[in-house]
Amino acid sequence: MRAFTYERAANPAAAQRLATTQEEAVFLAGGTNLTDLMRLGVARPAALVDISDLPYDGIEHRADGSTLLGALSRNAEVAGDRVVRERYPVLSRAILAGASGQLRTMATTGGNLLQRTRCPYFQDVSKPCNKREPGTGCPASRGLAARDLGIIGVSDACIAHHPSDMAVAMVALDAVVHIRTVDGAARSVSLEEFHLLPGNTPEKETVLAPGELVTDVELPPPPPGSSNYRKVRDRASYAFALVSTAVSLALDDTGSVAAVRIGLGGLAPRPWRARTAEQALLGARFDEEAAKSAMRAELATARTTEHNAFKVDLTVDVVTSELLSLAAEESR
Repeated sequence: MRAFTYERAANPAAAQRLATTQEEAVFLAGGTNLTDLMRLGVARPAALVDISDLPYDGIEHRADGSTLLGALSRNAEVAGDRVVRERYPVLSRAILAGASGQLRTMATTGGNLLQRTRCPYFQDVSKPCNKREPGTGCPASRGLAARDLGIIGVSDACIAHHPSDMAVAMVALDAVVHIRTVDGAARSVSLEEFHLLPGNTPEKETVLAPGELVTDVELPPPPPGSSNYRKVRDRASYAFALVSTAVSLALDDTGSVAAVRIGLGGLAPRPWRARTAEQALLGARFDEEAAKSAMRAELATARTTEHNAFKVDLTVDVVTSELLSLAAEESR
């Protein structure tokens, strides 16, 4: 591990000043991902700026039905919050599916969104990786490692996928990320656009400029209908998703789709909002074939290899199954 300096910031301005004036400085919050990457030699910061004392750890439930999650709120606190469980059960379930209790106690909301991919080539410094070292290539796209990686939103330069469960639920909830710029101003971006697709620059993962801080994540009032989160993985716990989905569904009196949200995980470089499938379903008479047809349309442009082509049919089946379950719940 490379030697580094450590400073705890007293306020947001100090944190940003330290991050922008010290060479190769990074922010440290829960550290559940960063410290792993430092041990592996993937992350080699010269300076750590601890932001744990900044005033971004609250959970605010508003009268209009929305909720504001501080970027430093812990995953365990969010998942266990009574109002979150009532308003956004899909989010609570996603967080609980994501990691061990120990990790959830340390991991933060902002850190969860900013975690790096678990692609084995990215995590192995002896191997080439365009995300870690631009221009060195993407051997993952040609090997067995592709089984666990992305099939939508990927490029020739990178097929890594974003590993978060929490973010999949948040993208289905139309979450908005609030950011403090380096000059102290505020700006906001939808979570759907917060993470960048790799294109030819997979090393650029988010819209954050150097020194910018995520301060809060805003959840609008929950969508109508029923919702759920489902994660398919190789073992029952402590594994990243092969495919995951956050779904919500509301039917009208005729059995047609009045509202639908579909978030996908394990498939893309960012938490993926299935807009094509949602558009195909909205207003349509709901049944199994409608759900399958909508998901096939969503995945029509998937870029697969011999090792991950199975994810297309798996995703269609998993999302269809969850939508059918929610439709049955809506009909009761």
